[in-house]
Amino acid sequence: MSESYVIIGDGIAGSSAAEGLREAAPDANITVVTDEGEALYNRILIKEFAKGKLPEAPISIHDQDWYDERDIDLVLNTLVTSVNQDDHTIHTHEGETIEYDKLLVAAGGTPNQLPVENSDAEGVHHFWTFQDARSIREHAEEADTGTVIGAGLLGIDLAAICGAQDVDAKYLMRGNCWWRYALSGDGAEIIHDGLREMGVEPVFDSGADHFETEDGEVVATVDPNGERYESDFVGVAIGLDFNVEILEDTDATIDSGVHVDEYMRTDAEDIYAAGDITEFWDTIMSERAQNGSWGSAKQQGALAAKTMLADAGHDLDVDPFRWVSSYSITHFDFPFLSFGFPTLGDESCERKYSDDEWRRLAFKDGKLIGGVLIGNLAPQSKYKKLIKQEATVADQQDVLLQDNFDMDELALPTEQ
Repeated sequence: MSESYVIIGDGIAGSSAAEGLREAAPDANITVVTDEGEALYNRILIKEFAKGKLPEAPISIHDQDWYDERDIDLVLNTLVTSVNQDDHTIHTHEGETIEYDKLLVAAGGTPNQLPVENSDAEGVHHFWTFQDARSIREHAEEADTGTVIGAGLLGIDLAAICGAQDVDAKYLMRGNCWWRYALSGDGAEIIHDGLREMGVEPVFDSGADHFETEDGEVVATVDPNGERYESDFVGVAIGLDFNVEILEDTDATIDSGVHVDEYMRTDAEDIYAAGDITEFWDTIMSERAQNGSWGSAKQQGALAAKTMLADAGHDLDVDPFRWVSSYSITHFDFPFLSFGFPTLGDESCERKYSDDEWRRLAFKDGKLIGGVLIGNLAPQSKYKKLIKQEATVADQQDVLLQDNFDMDELALPTEQ
């Protein structure tokens, strides 16, 4: 009988896995189940759509024909409620049962909701799916005032949307700067100035205590200091709740995500996971890590497919997951890129080169593990190479912070 592979989730992780499975196993049964109403689209570009800079067409990556041509069964608008590990079945919200030989869970996450009064009011938006982007764009085009809560990589997308749509917005941040876990005051001030230039005002040591509403629609945001901000548009980005509950009755180990090894195997037999949902074994850091970047999810999905096929008896060489992720922001006149794990580590160094160029590097146990580049992204490939080499370089920060440092100037052990 043909092997049966089931994938939960049609983001880049699930879709990459489906493509890899079909290429290597032309006779296998492949089913992709997603709770969304459309096939794979570009999550990186939906922010540009919401800003009004792009039409819908370029956002979509796959249409139904893509799946039909590859004989992949795509099941839309279907929520998986549970997995029966013993029976090798999944169960949906409509009571359907789907059997599998190998199962990949790439279900991503759901945006966290603020635990404050009226956070579910009309006009309070979370930004994760294409449908979210449609609602945000439609509302932002009509809104006059707004607030954004969540001083991270998704929150700044909402702030940029407000700026592009001429919403008079306040960006309410809990700390004293944007993304305070990865940036110091010098680096963050470049971002703050960029926000002001687009018409969004950062407000520090703030946040949302509650929302005021009229007829069920949000009209104002009140922060913990009692300050009131008119806001007929609100964007909230305070992280994701990963969709791990469907694996609760299996042998999979679940923490903030699903534990997988360096080949994307969970602790449950014949069950694998990829993408945002995973706490993967990072072979560079030698510890568990999570990463939500597009590139990381794509690589994990492709690797999960190979691992499933190899475990099913296919003759494939499978290399462990070893990836240095990066995340870029394109909302400003200057470029911005983070790489690796810039919020972790036990040591860091930084330098400001001009009004719109700054750099910070993070180290752990003497090794480079991540960083942030503003204004000049040219050194990124060298830094990523050093991370993969697990090179001990924290004692050579002066060289690493040179405007265009030369790898040959670093004193590295010959085995690195």
